[in-house]
Amino acid sequence: MSTPSGPGTTGPLESRPDAPASRPELAPGAGEGPPRGPGSVGYRAVFAVGEFRAVFAAHLVSMLGEVVGQIALSVLVFRLTGSPLLSALTFATSMLPYVIGGTLLSSVADRFPARRVLVVCDLVHAACVAAMVVPGMPVAALLALRCVPAAISPVFSGTRSATLGDILGEGDAFVLGRSVLRITAQTAQLAGFGVGGLLLAAVSPRAALALTAAALVGSALVLRFGTRRRPARRLTGGGAPPATAGRCPLLGDSLSGIRRLFADRRIRALMLLSWVPPMFVVMPEVLLTPYSDGLGLGSVGLGLLMCGMPVGAITSEALVGSLLGPRARARLTLPVGVAAMLPALGYAAHPSFGWALALQVLTGCGIAYSLGLDQWFLAAVPDELRGRAMTAMSAGLMTAQGLGMTVSGAVAEFVPVHVVAATAGGCGALCSLLVALEVRRTVPGAVRPEV
Repeated sequence: MSTPSGPGTTGPLESRPDAPASRPELAPGAGEGPPRGPGSVGYRAVFAVGEFRAVFAAHLVSMLGEVVGQIALSVLVFRLTGSPLLSALTFATSMLPYVIGGTLLSSVADRFPARRVLVVCDLVHAACVAAMVVPGMPVAALLALRCVPAAISPVFSGTRSATLGDILGEGDAFVLGRSVLRITAQTAQLAGFGVGGLLLAAVSPRAALALTAAALVGSALVLRFGTRRRPARRLTGGGAPPATAGRCPLLGDSLSGIRRLFADRRIRALMLLSWVPPMFVVMPEVLLTPYSDGLGLGSVGLGLLMCGMPVGAITSEALVGSLLGPRARARLTLPVGVAAMLPALGYAAHPSFGWALALQVLTGCGIAYSLGLDQWFLAAVPDELRGRAMTAMSAGLMTAQGLGMTVSGAVAEFVPVHVVAATAGGCGALCSLLVALEVRRTVPGAVRPEV
């Protein structure tokens, strides 16, 4: 999950809306962008950009803090209540509010300067985590405080994704920049669970939460002083006139932008392609605990199974991003997006631990389809809607995954776990194929040979 990040530290937009936009302020350490042509630039060129290094550092710090904080909050709630249900709700409340924030607050990503939005989100998140540290805080308040960062998280991730286009350009560098952030998130989750477990063996959950709050403040500082100040996209894009954009209510502007996005057949198809495969991919993953129990595996075996998908995702995305160019990645997008669910069909044979681990790794390799999807999506979305589009995509992704987990768990109450996992793979491949065909039908003729 993308971590939100925090009160504005920049002043109001100095230039008049009808005046030419001045060159953005260059923060210390920010560099020029990589080549913006259609060819592949490589991960090294992406990291050569000072602003991207700042975004990457902030993402790494906040993701590690977020994972550790999530574990610490779960442990804290369990120690206070002794309830597995309430402990599990600490994870659920990190996903459920996504759709609310992604729908009602999406225009924030375009109506305000990106750096201000990112810093404000980080600081709001840090304040909520810091409040959890207060002794005697009721469990209901802890869960409510967890909902606030979840509601603003899609705004943060959407704003960050949109501003990557400004930092890296709209070519292959943007795709690889997004890839780096996904790899970082997967790696941070693997490392964060281990670090969190060791940390909680040495300090109290509240102390771990305090460290999380500090990490989020650190992320905000890196973003504030490591990235440029740019004007709001809504005031410079080709959408509503600047004179009316500032008076448009936030809620109405958000809903209007969502309607515009879904009215476009191409954008709608790409949104579905970003949501449908992950929704089915997580269905077998959420059943790994009962599956491993049925195999008689201990906590170590379960932990290894849980690592399978992130390991596959990190490996495949790094290899595809490094070894293949934009055209080759585009050709792989639809086949890989459909094939990502096929390994789950192997659960029909009720595989042993080794084979189940292999299935999880292969499933994780399907994340590589996102590289081509990112470039198609950036090309399809108008610049003035980019922030809202990325926010809606992020919110829809988390909502779809939450729905998949819920359906999978509910069906597994009545059907054997391995049957549910295999069925999810088959249904997922079929649904993804239908979405892929719709994406194929909406490809502009000029780029059709690359698909």
